[in-house]
Amino acid sequence: MNATQRRRHIALLRATGFEDSPALTVQSTDGDIPQGRELSFAWLSGTVMTGLTSVLLMGAALYVSFQGQDTFSTAYAALKLASPRIEQPLATDLTSKSSRMRPVAATRSDLEIIEAAIRQTVDGREIIRNQPFVRIQATLATTATSLSGDVPAYDPVAILNKTEPLSKTVLDVATDVYGTDVDGEVAVSQAALPADFIPTRNVSDQGAADFVRGVAQSAYLIDGESQGPALAYAALAPNLRDLSATPESGPTGIAENVTVVPKTLTATEDGLGRTERFLTVRELGPLADTLVRNGFTRTQVSMVESTLANLMPAGGLPEGIRLRILYGPLTKAPESLVPYRMSIYRPEGAPGDRHIATVALSDTGQYVVGLQPDWVEFPAEDVEQINVGNLPSIYRSIWETGRKHDLTDDTIERIIGMFAYDIDMTKRITAGDTIEILETGTTPEAASELLYVGLNLGGTMRQFYRFTAPDGSVDFFDPEGETGKRFLNRRPLEGGGTLRSRFGYRIHPIFKTRRLHTGVDLAAPTGTPIYAGGDGTITYYKWQSGYGNKIEIQHVNGYETAYGHLSRFVDGIGIGTQVRQGQLIGYVGSTGQSTGPHLHYEIKINGNLVDPLSVKLPKDNVLAPQYRAEFDRTIAQINDLMAREPAPVSVAQTN
Repeated sequence: MNATQRRRHIALLRATGFEDSPALTVQSTDGDIPQGRELSFAWLSGTVMTGLTSVLLMGAALYVSFQGQDTFSTAYAALKLASPRIEQPLATDLTSKSSRMRPVAATRSDLEIIEAAIRQTVDGREIIRNQPFVRIQATLATTATSLSGDVPAYDPVAILNKTEPLSKTVLDVATDVYGTDVDGEVAVSQAALPADFIPTRNVSDQGAADFVRGVAQSAYLIDGESQGPALAYAALAPNLRDLSATPESGPTGIAENVTVVPKTLTATEDGLGRTERFLTVRELGPLADTLVRNGFTRTQVSMVESTLANLMPAGGLPEGIRLRILYGPLTKAPESLVPYRMSIYRPEGAPGDRHIATVALSDTGQYVVGLQPDWVEFPAEDVEQINVGNLPSIYRSIWETGRKHDLTDDTIERIIGMFAYDIDMTKRITAGDTIEILETGTTPEAASELLYVGLNLGGTMRQFYRFTAPDGSVDFFDPEGETGKRFLNRRPLEGGGTLRSRFGYRIHPIFKTRRLHTGVDLAAPTGTPIYAGGDGTITYYKWQSGYGNKIEIQHVNGYETAYGHLSRFVDGIGIGTQVRQGQLIGYVGSTGQSTGPHLHYEIKINGNLVDPLSVKLPKDNVLAPQYRAEFDRTIAQINDLMAREPAPVSVAQTN
């Protein structure tokens, strides 16, 4: 900067009011307002004191409004200082109204032991003995907790291995119910009667004649002599009005070609939210067992038991105790909900205060004694307030429910495998969906075996019964005699992929024109294994414009499948190779006209393209006609076991 520029710069500074001045000084005229370069200790101290006073006043106001609370949970001694408002209806009250009500679903979780006399052939001897059965009737879990946090990722191909035919065991005929109870074990032996055997007469001729005469007279008279005779071979049938389900009603009919679609709920907010569960302890037992079945980890159970050591009886939770558990997410994108708070209440009518204790999760991750939450009236049945955004997938819910009822992982995988071909396991359940399970009880001769599964989703019941054919084959069949295994797999890649584009017309992502999408796009990382959708013969095995690397498989009865955009093929296969369902044929890629790694999957029936996700596919195995009568008898016996009263001393309820 030269001298001229320096002078111009100084002139501009003076014109705007800036000038060379001395440094800050504490010298000022007493009582006067300090000037721009003067510092007054009196004004500085006054400003600081004003700020401190404001902070203290605001802190005191907040302390009073929080009723003395300074943490999320307080010590047990402070519980009596802040009694909850009981008379005021609250947003958490199941009976109060608000602009947005959470759905409330009644939960059922019954595990019952039933007994029936069965007939078996053991070492060539026919015996009759009592057999225990385990019956589970429960609503599907509407909250995913740590109980199912370590389940394997959903993989349709892996499920194929869980639906392979079963092997025959000793208890495969355990559904052959004898029809009456027996004490101990009864051996049955059969022998031909001697040809000259004549049974002794226990009824005299006169007695038989009197019996026949009495039956004949009662058949010809109705309600005494005054009603007149009636034909013995023509029973009086009810009239049309008597047959009506609703007397005095007008004409009724059966609606045909009508599909009843259940009411569904959609998520109203992203991510998982809070949900609250109300349940009753049905029998005396350890607190840890109840907590584990309701989503507490073993570490959390230890913390809760330590916190409640001086507040709960040493013998465990007595029968009738009510629990109220609040669940919520631990992070912004959790896979499971964790218990935020648990409150324990005495049964209605019991002496003393209803509220026993509350434990809550603190900011440090510890369970500490907390304040009683705002009071709500406990419903008569166990219920759960549902946050629709929390509803788990069908796959996760079956795992959660199975582990809650102490089913083995192999049994749970078998159950999922039965329904995986007809049901999209990645969809969310609907509140009120239920499951029924029947197993044989564990005996010294054999372990527990699954006999029956019924799954009710959205009002549609699907059932599978275990059946052992006379030829020794064992499988699960629905009431029509079909297995759950489908002829073709709808998502033939590891993990099932993520659906990115459905079958039908769409705007092409590359050409930006409206075109028919001839299959479905299942996105997955490059290199994800692709498997044959069903048994068949490879008819195309090379590059094709638009599809990139492509494989086509010809199946029986006019069915064809195609697999496009593969990154590479599997060595050792080619045109004419016979493949089995679930056999590895290639890997996911993005070859051809593709915007990212995915599998383009097509199904053709007699040359016509169909939607792979919705087309009705034939079952892979059907019960032979000659076994139908025996299978119907098995269904009747299992249904009888599902309807029986439980053993009087062996009833248990999972909480």
